[in-house]
Amino acid sequence: MGFLKLFITASVPVLNVLLITGVGSFLATGHVGILCEEARKHLNNVVFFVFNPSLVSTNLAQTITMENAVLLWFMPINIFLTFLIGSLLGWVVIQLTKAPSRLRGLILGCCAAGNLGNMPLIIIPAICKEKGSPFGDPDICHTFGLAYVSLSMAIGAIFLWSYVYNIVRISSKTVGEKFNGNPHQSSTTLFPEETTKLIPSSHPDDETLPQSGLISGHATERQLPITASAESSTKIKVPILVRIKNRLSNIGGVIDLKKLFAPSTIGVILGFVIGIVPQIRKAMIGEAAPLRVIQESAAMLGDGAIPTVTLVMGGNLLKGLRGSGLQFSVIFGVIVVRYVMLPLLGIVIVKGAILLGLVHSDPLYQFILLLQYALPPAMNIGTITQLFGAGENECSVIFLCLWGYYTSKIGIPTQVSVA
Repeated sequence: MGFLKLFITASVPVLNVLLITGVGSFLATGHVGILCEEARKHLNNVVFFVFNPSLVSTNLAQTITMENAVLLWFMPINIFLTFLIGSLLGWVVIQLTKAPSRLRGLILGCCAAGNLGNMPLIIIPAICKEKGSPFGDPDICHTFGLAYVSLSMAIGAIFLWSYVYNIVRISSKTVGEKFNGNPHQSSTTLFPEETTKLIPSSHPDDETLPQSGLISGHATERQLPITASAESSTKIKVPILVRIKNRLSNIGGVIDLKKLFAPSTIGVILGFVIGIVPQIRKAMIGEAAPLRVIQESAAMLGDGAIPTVTLVMGGNLLKGLRGSGLQFSVIFGVIVVRYVMLPLLGIVIVKGAILLGLVHSDPLYQFILLLQYALPPAMNIGTITQLFGAGENECSVIFLCLWGYYTSKIGIPTQVSVA
């Protein structure tokens, strides 16, 4: 495959993203005003609760079976390594740049979470249908490529909405507490049930009690204040089960375990169940399936995910053009992590796994494993920052710079994979 054809093959899908992003930016300008900030927030909610779950579940259901799921066992490990290495490198960027607390969650998220779903879902089909594609027959390439990308998108959604979502949430919560002048509030309510008053502030018969002291062996709180030693001795008597319950409740409040079952995660589970269980698959997938209307309706909803997210991203990038006072060292650090360090480490990891026989010989599968290390940050990070109202402008600046750098290097992921 010649360099010119390779360049065109790699350029077309990226140009598709650029065109849709440009439309989103145009719709968000003051002259048009269709994609204003409030409209983008509503669209983000629709994407989060409807479009993304439909996209993930339908693609998984159509392409994942028990046989190819076993062959793809290394992909979850590969994605976990991208998040782990990206987080470690992001922590280094935070330490070197001394980034403010309100941006630490955003920096970690941008370094850890690549665009594992939307970008490959655009790039892979476009590469497969181009003449002279390095991955063989277009139909076979398209079918297996969608299976690989769907699994990548599904696993990426789990990591994104369980890990990145929570670090941005915790970062925004910490900033909010400091802003309210109460940074140590969480430490004082670690065990709320233990810090409640052990004696009620007023007795039921408090009105009939004399101010002097005791009636029928009872005393008001004003007459018998609890000393520190008595309070500490009383806390020791709290049952162990109650302490364990309080500790688990506190951990659940920090991690937000409910988000582990976010709509996208539920879509992943449904997609796997439909695709792997033969009876359900026959009932919903295929031209003769009696329940195919459910799958087709969900697929129609899922088709709206990519253009909607890309339009919203274009509107968010418009804010990045106006700037936010974000220091250049942070942007430069994230660019180095995502486009230099991660791709180099990814080549070492994937090539090592191939030599050890951990990855099967399909070049398209190997290409997607390499591509997972060389993608721009996940567009849904912008959705997360808008949900919490934390670092939206800074996220727009980072996206503008990183996506601009990515598009200026069109063709690098494909050339690396072919080599």
